Amino acid sequence: MSLRLGHTRRSGRARRLARMSEAGRRLMVYCRRTSISADREQSLEEQALARRIVEIASDKQASDIVLLDIRPVATVADYFVVMSTASERQLTAVVRDIEDALREEADLRPLRIEGRAASGWVLIDYGDVIVHVFSAEQRAFYRLEELWATAVPLVRVQ
Repeated sequence: MSLRLGHTRRSGRARRLARMSEAGRRLMVYCRRTSISADREQSLEEQALARRIVEIASDKQASDIVLLDIRPVATVADYFVVMSTASERQLTAVVRDIEDALREEADLRPLRIEGRAASGWVLIDYGDVIVHVFSAEQRAFYRLEELWATAVPLVRVQ
């Protein structure tokens, strides 16, 4: 292996950038900026969705509602909405109303719903927003907020 003095070896990306025309470089920068702004817009849409879920749950008298921004600590979703209900019947009503309201307002359906009211925990998956509806006993048992303690709380409704 011979080494030439004064010559540094370029990475594949550096070689491609050196060969790329000025117009190509401008296009690449534009695409990167557009992608970043699209991500910000999408994040704002998801935050608005999460806040709307908080409003719906509050209208149905769910208690101790917390909206957590989990983007800095997880890739599974952007936001968690965690809430408690006083009874199995109320848990069913909150889940049903969240589904119905979002279907009517935004033609939005959950990707998946896990759990049953009888178990005391229902998870509604809207992709980047995950909703946890707990009975008071199950919430105390699982202590989800402690598990995600490094997440940023955006809204807390007592």
